[in-house]
Order: sequence, then structure tokens, then C-alpha cells
Amino acid sequence: MTVRLVHLVLAAAGTLAALPASAQFAKTEDAIHYRQSAMFLQSQHFGRLAAMANGRVPFDAAAAQANADLVATISKLPWAGFGPGTEGGKAKPEIWKEQAKFKELSDKLQADTDKLAAAAKGGNLDAIKAQVAQTGDTCKSCHDTFRSR
Repeated sequence: MTVRLVHLVLAAAGTLAALPASAQFAKTEDAIHYRQSAMFLQSQHFGRLAAMANGRVPFDAAAAQANADLVATISKLPWAGFGPGTEGGKAKPEIWKEQAKFKELSDKLQADTDKLAAAAKGGNLDAIKAQVAQTGDTCKSCHDTFRSR
């Protein structure tokens, strides 16, 4: 599957994410599967960037750009899977009790992943390393607060 096709598929999925969760998911399990799938995809592509940033794999500017673009796109997807009545999975009940804080962290993640894509576009490994660290800290902050182990 080409990167362009992946982008189109993710854009279509992002459009669907804008719909209310109640209209999207017939069952709670569907919402849980959706958000976990989006997070899994995001972690896979972010992990590829982190491996380059940490020197575990050689830096490849084109691969960094492609993965960063995907991470930025995917970061917009999981939130529709956290609507009312979708409690469960690894999500702590605090998500539904502290909606403002959860939204703040999801917005921060999306902003950080946009910055990551911009850093990758510049092709500067040091800029990518810095933004990988910032984005990783944001992921950890949300997971520490709102995800069960």
C-alpha cells in the first residue's frame, strides 16, 4: 500500500472520527477496539521514529517523514472511541470523570505530533530527537493518568 493511499484511508477515517461516538459504534466493544487499534498503529509508527532518534536504527529522512506524517494523522483518530458509554478496555474511569483534562492531553498530543511532522519535514535529526522526546512525554503523561496497565 503506498503512503499516498494510506494517507487517503486515514483521512477518510479521520472524517468518520468527527461523528458522534454513539452514531459510530453499535457496541462498546467496537469503540474499545477502534481506539486501541488507532493507538496501536500510532505506537508502531512512533516507535520507528524513536528508534531513529535513539540511534537503534540508521536515520532515514524519507522514512522519518513518512512515519511522522502518519503519526500526526493517526493522533486525530482514537478520541471518537472515548464517547459516553464506551468505558472499558485499558481506559480508566477517570477519562469520563475528568473530560477537560483528558481533552487537554489529547489536544496536546495532536499538537505535538504536528510539530513532529514539521521537524521530520526539515530532515534535521536533532530537531526530530527533541520532538520525539516531547511527544513521548505527552503520551506517557496521558497513559500514566488515564490508562490501566
